[in-house]
Amino acid sequence: MFKDFEGKTESEALQKARQELGLVNDDVYVEVLEETKKGLFKRSYVKIRVYYGEEEKEDIEKASNAEDIPEKGEKLIAESDVERKTIEFISTLIRKMGYEADITITSRRDSKICLNIESDNSSILIGRKGKNLDAIQLLANVYAANIDEDAKIVIDSENYRMRHEDQIVRNAIRSAEYVRRSGRSKLLEPMNPFERRLVHTALNDFKGVDTKSEGEGVYKQVRIIPTERNKNNR
Repeated sequence: MFKDFEGKTESEALQKARQELGLVNDDVYVEVLEETKKGLFKRSYVKIRVYYGEEEKEDIEKASNAEDIPEKGEKLIAESDVERKTIEFISTLIRKMGYEADITITSRRDSKICLNIESDNSSILIGRKGKNLDAIQLLANVYAANIDEDAKIVIDSENYRMRHEDQIVRNAIRSAEYVRRSGRSKLLEPMNPFERRLVHTALNDFKGVDTKSEGEGVYKQVRIIPTERNKNNR
């Protein structure tokens, strides 16, 4: 479950959420949807989305049990130049953005290194739909490739990626159920290649629908289409 709140600052919006929903610190996950800095003719403004409830707690449990994510609290020590220097690069980058963060290694497998950002401003570093986090990850991969061309850096914060992936899959299944029921195709919002692959995989064995990507560039859309058999059964 989630609900949106507004305030002059993120703290004010979050406080409204806690008072209205009766939540404590461990009960919520926050995503910043909009943010406007105070200027000469405008006031500061923040809009956040607060995720809460048992369903969100189950998502966290799934994340802690995922293959590439260790148990909560487990942190690994940097062992190579690419790990040490990439962590330093990310820390410096975030500091230049005006924030403080603790970067830790959560897992490593072959050339894949998973890092986690812990910060009081993690919701801002994640950004709307994870765009800030994706940008940091892209820069980190460009930097790491100059040290080790085989290195692959995956960056997460507040279990955002696992939550986001689960949300994409759930939305895809809901949309597929609508398509199968109505016999009408449905076009999902633009997604990057990884997100589209999640949708195609999730619906691969979903009876009564097919999927295909449409559009140009990196961010394409997935169309969910009723199969001919499903149409004929209507």
